[in-house]
Amino acid sequence: MDAVRIDKWLWAARFFKTRGTASEAVLGGRVHVNGARVKPAKDVRVGDTVEVTMRTSRRTVRVRGLSEKRGPASVAATLYDETPESIQAREQDALERRLARPLGADLGSRPTKLDRRRLEALRRAERQRRRGR
Repeated sequence: MDAVRIDKWLWAARFFKTRGTASEAVLGGRVHVNGARVKPAKDVRVGDTVEVTMRTSRRTVRVRGLSEKRGPASVAATLYDETPESIQAREQDALERRLARPLGADLGSRPTKLDRRRLEALRRAERQRRRGR
């Protein structure tokens, strides 16, 4: 096997739970191969660099192996190597999330109706800010 479709490879490497969600991510522009936006039918080969954006984190991996079938996680982990910069950025993101106070932590005990509305407004603003990234 010389090449595999990017959506199949992402599914087999366990970046996404279903092949359909992998295809949607590729169509949505959240997957780049060798720095270029691609379509789900794009072939990926050993040695290619794949950038995958999931939620707020971006992972950059180098393709080490090819597979069209989804197997155990131990086999999926052998299909790619994550770059050191990607690992460091992911760990930094996780640390920031752990240290950040959750939205609404300063409201006290049980929120009143006004507090709930303010909390929902905060959450809505945060969701919009993340989408705008």
